[in-house]
Amino acid sequence: MPTNINKNKLFIACCLALTVTAMTFAIRAGILGQLSQDFSLSDTQLGWINAMAFLGFPVATMLGGLLYNLLGAKKLIAIAFIGHLLGLLLTMNAGGFWTLLISSFCIGFANGSVEAACNPLIADIYHKNKTTMLNRFHVWFPGGVVIGALISKNMTDMSFGWQAQIAVMLIPTIVYGYLIFTQKFPQTTNINTSTTVNIKALFSPLFLFIAFCMTLTTTSELGTQQWIERILGSSGTSPMLIMAMITGVMAVGRYFAGPLIHKFNPAGVLLYSAVVTTLGIYSMSIATGNMVYFSALLFALGVTYFWPTMVGFVAENIPKSGALGMSILGGIGMFAVSMWNPIIGSWIDKARLEALAANSSPELAELAAGQATLANLSIFPFVLIFAFTALVIFMRKSTKATEVTRE
Repeated sequence: MPTNINKNKLFIACCLALTVTAMTFAIRAGILGQLSQDFSLSDTQLGWINAMAFLGFPVATMLGGLLYNLLGAKKLIAIAFIGHLLGLLLTMNAGGFWTLLISSFCIGFANGSVEAACNPLIADIYHKNKTTMLNRFHVWFPGGVVIGALISKNMTDMSFGWQAQIAVMLIPTIVYGYLIFTQKFPQTTNINTSTTVNIKALFSPLFLFIAFCMTLTTTSELGTQQWIERILGSSGTSPMLIMAMITGVMAVGRYFAGPLIHKFNPAGVLLYSAVVTTLGIYSMSIATGNMVYFSALLFALGVTYFWPTMVGFVAENIPKSGALGMSILGGIGMFAVSMWNPIIGSWIDKARLEALAANSSPELAELAAGQATLANLSIFPFVLIFAFTALVIFMRKSTKATEVTRE
């Protein structure tokens, strides 16, 4: 790698870009209630607005993965900067359902471009420590969510409108834009950069299996958090404080992920995550009051390592998939969340109507709707317990076979 490449500044630029990505996620979750009131939107309609953000993400990661070898990381992050700037400005001036759909898609496309550019860039510049550094990079998704959640809560408490909350994100966007335009990036020189080789690797049984699991890990993590204000709003807690707590735990856990991953290996960490996430989501579905905080902490300890460990697993165990593999994996996960978002919204609407039909008070109906939705969401990580158990067994057999072959 050329000596004039400043790896630390590139890493900081990537972390800031991911922070903006996370803030869009957190603040959007925090303003759903205001959007519902201002534009008379149902939860199903809010689900479609959320879906556009999650749909823009996989479109960008798939295109970015295919074009990474041609464009390089710098141009892709520049596209993310333009997308964030455009999406935020459009959101601030949105006039209703359709304009919110378009602006959400732009933001989602920018978020996906960040992922498509930064994951392979970090894997390249820290090629001897990929999974650990990817976990440290992904500290700034929960870190950004903490920042966004606290900003949203405090601004809401001070009666600031949702437009002002969106405007706050323009500041870190401009900062990371400045950094990427003033830094030199490494050339794409990895031996596995042939797009044909990358595509072939995507059809390996192991990649297809991990891709299926990614649809469940991402929905378990993001499908739950994106709706936290709606599903926990009547539980006797502060949903945005819970989100800040969850993502704060995730940030710390990811920063110190190295020793855990080296001790238990990525497959073992994923199995642990599936078990604890299942317990966390299910316990949230039956908890009220202060017990919700304990359940949310359990959930946080579970989902912490899902995303970066899945990406790191592909980088280390399916290296021929290259940047395309990491991008497609993230895209598949976000596409799944985009498809499930309207369904999650409909679960809330349906459960609320059933509770009201049973003569529940409006407040109890909201509580029942949130708990029923969480119970449904717990199915996703429950399935993963079996999937990752199989993965652990497969990886152990593969390791033993490799050791025998070497001998």
